[in-house]
Amino acid sequence: METMNSFDKPEYFENRELSWLKFDARVLNEGRDKTLPLLERLKFVSITSSNLDEFFMVRVASLKDMVHAKYKKKDIAGMNAKEQLAAINEDTRKLVELQYSTYNRSLVPQLRANGIVILDEHEALTKEQAKYVDNYFMEFVYPVLTPMAVDASRPFPLIRNKTLNIAALLEDKREEGKTEFATVQVPSVLPRYIKIPSASEEEKDTFILLEQIIERNLHQLFLDHNIICAYPYRVMRNADFSIDEDEAEDLLKEIESKLKLRQWGEVIRLEVEEKVDKKLLKILKESFQIGNEEVYKIPGPIDLTFLMKMYGLEGYDELRNPGYTPQPVPEIPKGSDIFEQIKKGDILMHHPYQTFEPVVEFIRQASVDPDVLAIKQTLYRVSGNSPIIASLAQAAENGKQVTVLVELKARFDEEHNIVWAKKLEKAGCHVIYGLVGLKTHSKIALVVRKEDDGIRRYVHLGTGNYNDSTAKLYTDTGMFTCSESYGEDATAVFNMLSGYSEPKTWNRLVVAPIWLRKKFLSLIRRETKHAREGKEAHIIAKMNSLCDKEIILALYEASAAGVKIELIVRGICCLRVGIPGVSENISVHSIVGNFLEHSRIFYFRNDGFEEYYMGSADWMPRNLDRRVEIMFPVEDEKLQKKVRHILDVQLADNIKAHILQPDGNYEKIDKRGKILVGSQQQFCDEAMAASEKKEEDEQERVFIPVQPV
Repeated sequence: METMNSFDKPEYFENRELSWLKFDARVLNEGRDKTLPLLERLKFVSITSSNLDEFFMVRVASLKDMVHAKYKKKDIAGMNAKEQLAAINEDTRKLVELQYSTYNRSLVPQLRANGIVILDEHEALTKEQAKYVDNYFMEFVYPVLTPMAVDASRPFPLIRNKTLNIAALLEDKREEGKTEFATVQVPSVLPRYIKIPSASEEEKDTFILLEQIIERNLHQLFLDHNIICAYPYRVMRNADFSIDEDEAEDLLKEIESKLKLRQWGEVIRLEVEEKVDKKLLKILKESFQIGNEEVYKIPGPIDLTFLMKMYGLEGYDELRNPGYTPQPVPEIPKGSDIFEQIKKGDILMHHPYQTFEPVVEFIRQASVDPDVLAIKQTLYRVSGNSPIIASLAQAAENGKQVTVLVELKARFDEEHNIVWAKKLEKAGCHVIYGLVGLKTHSKIALVVRKEDDGIRRYVHLGTGNYNDSTAKLYTDTGMFTCSESYGEDATAVFNMLSGYSEPKTWNRLVVAPIWLRKKFLSLIRRETKHAREGKEAHIIAKMNSLCDKEIILALYEASAAGVKIELIVRGICCLRVGIPGVSENISVHSIVGNFLEHSRIFYFRNDGFEEYYMGSADWMPRNLDRRVEIMFPVEDEKLQKKVRHILDVQLADNIKAHILQPDGNYEKIDKRGKILVGSQQQFCDEAMAASEKKEEDEQERVFIPVQPV
């Protein structure tokens, strides 16, 4: 019999960071897919860039810190930090090269063929265009710019993280042969691309990039100098800060102070235009104290995230997929009393196919309902103008007990969450800033209501954040219940978060970091035992990332015992498939589509006594060991069928799914001769059909003639 130890070999695992780069390559693959509408492709190329930025600021930065600290420990794939950085460097350069060849050779020509022209720096402007551009510069750009010269009295300035800048070599007109260096930031307060007059009737819309306008007029900023050369550049800095929470008397103030340090972090990547002057590049490298491995020469516009805004260009609907409007949840009719609807039975929601509005309405109705005594909720990431925040503040002002856990350590949302925390405190809410050393990533809301038959607790549990904006873009599931056992557990969760109360047992919920890892391992091992005994054994698990070694070893043991394991993993997957005697019974699907796959769903066959779970945690060490996460069972048979349907349709996807191969690469399914299944489109169609059917049913009820007595 194989043991978990016999599966513990570095060659059985994929490096986490290289796996993530493969995910970003799958995103780029959508941008390269010529069957997609043109502006949709633009969007995916933009997402590739923003993903890569965050990857460098956090993951690459973390590895750099390890190298500086002489940390030699190897990862599960047998690579130390230095080896990982070298491999990342190689794979990233290939990815960026493919990204820009897609942009330059495919997207730009096709945009032009559709009347959308993005001028490059080599294209000459017509007289009309030149006049327009120069006037635009003097009126809108010039007043905002701050040219910064570098000399003995003026040190090299702080170049802020992710900002686009232009570096220039200047020659003093009064002192021939004397060259000087200067830099100017491309202002982010102005649009990155500017519409200008078109050169011909074929060009419907012509755009020039802001940095090109500045380069063209650089002489206006340095009147006593000749411009020898000028090139755009951008730096990426280490944005991963650590906090000693035990020493921090006020976590809110500590995080506020640390946020400012992000602009000063070590430079980990320098992007420069491909044909940059050698002398200019040398100055930049010395100033940022970096070597050639940190320099990326870009054959096109630096930072392609501006393409996301171009995606929304008016007048080109035929170049985009038709928009989708999230459909009503049939069990919660618009304008209904949400508590009465929940009392009828547990309600499952599938976003964004179904609207997130019931969740917003749940908190809104609770805030004004005179029978509601208390509202308790966790907030990890919320939208810019969150209606949920407004309702919580309103509830406190209405005299209800409101407890909100705001996770200040939600990366890149720290500043945002500080603002909301202060607003909620001002309104009279009891605000908790999470537990020391742990991020609170769970998604739970509890409403305590006084009713005729006593106190009743209503609970919402979800896989996604309480963010009404991202709920239109992320696929997530959520459940409403007023079952007493869930209510008791929800109360215990909030008592644990706000005080020192830790329940000995739970009715339904499974909470990390104490109980969840053990639960997952026991569920996987139970399937292994069933398979060895010849009983029915099957695991289906959907998540964002899979990189926990202990979980992977348990899956290998289950696979070797004959358990069929079907994984749907959007991003990182450190497990390898198709290893003889180890992972032959494991398949991995990754779906990249219009919506970001975000839900976490788990199915265990259990010899026919099927169990379904949903929750906030991925199979990652951080989720299982360093975060407060909640997993909850779905026990209602009707809801279980809906959950199974979600999993089955995703596993049948042969349009947007990429399948992990034994060599570690991902490939799309050969669709020839197959019925085409696109899971995201199918869920949209099903939600619309359900909504139409409900409308028809309601109309039939309205028009049924009353029979005389």
